[in-house]
Amino acid sequence: MKVGILIPTLNEEESIGEVIDGFRKLGYSRILVIDGNSTDRTREIAEKKGAEVIIQTGEGKGQAVKEAFQYMDVDIVVMIDADGTYLPEDVEKLLEPIKRGIADHVVGNRLENFERGAFTKLNLLGNKIINFFFRMLYGVNLHDILSGYRALTKEVYKSILIQKEGFEVETEMTVETIANGFRIAEVPVYYRKRAGRTKLNPFFDGYRIARTVYSLLGRYSPGRYFYIFGLIMILAGFAGGIYVVVEWFRNISHFLLVNLVSILLVTGILIIAVGYLTDSLFRINLQVRREMREIKRRLEEIERKRD
Repeated sequence: MKVGILIPTLNEEESIGEVIDGFRKLGYSRILVIDGNSTDRTREIAEKKGAEVIIQTGEGKGQAVKEAFQYMDVDIVVMIDADGTYLPEDVEKLLEPIKRGIADHVVGNRLENFERGAFTKLNLLGNKIINFFFRMLYGVNLHDILSGYRALTKEVYKSILIQKEGFEVETEMTVETIANGFRIAEVPVYYRKRAGRTKLNPFFDGYRIARTVYSLLGRYSPGRYFYIFGLIMILAGFAGGIYVVVEWFRNISHFLLVNLVSILLVTGILIIAVGYLTDSLFRINLQVRREMREIKRRLEEIERKRD
């Protein structure tokens, strides 16, 4: 399999050379640096180290990844941050599930093994909250959806839709993968303190990422929007019903409120039923796509054996 290394950069002259050297020592020669108009020596160093360098047309990490995926044409893309936080030596951990045929997209989980000081207490807490929020909403057992170290097959990176321009791109890639029925897996990787100052604002970017996790829910499980609205209406109906009953025991009747409570309860139940139907149809569609991909893989394997 042809493996290409993708490194989005923006003012990473302190660490880009070390990252490229690490992959070249491991025998990886297809290295693409897509640069967000750095004002330091990032591009110059990358070119001297033997990487192909292109300048992105827009701004933000998401835009860089989108343009790189359109440009690249390899069997597997390994995406890694340029700040020296990830070890190139961990690349084989990411590639193994793909080579074994058990995953289409592999994420490097930083939260199991990291250098002291690699995370501030605030960043570590924020990561855990966002990942818990993701697992609760999507029902997918992933623990580090914000990791910048991941491997994707060509079928995945050429089919996912990237619309976010900033640091939400990792979240969007994860959701797009599971929404399109691709297999996703996690492997532990080591995480170090970054070289230079971080570009991530823990409050602003954390809010944007959490908002993205919720806003992308419609791509993966559209029915869950219905569940939320239906549950709100049912709770409002129950609250109104309790008030009506309490007032009835005090010999006070609220005929109009009784009608409103009934409407809220019935409407809430109907909305949840519609959500369940929508989710069921969506799951069936996902399962069909997975089975079609599996049939395609088996046919390709048979063809390779014949050749």
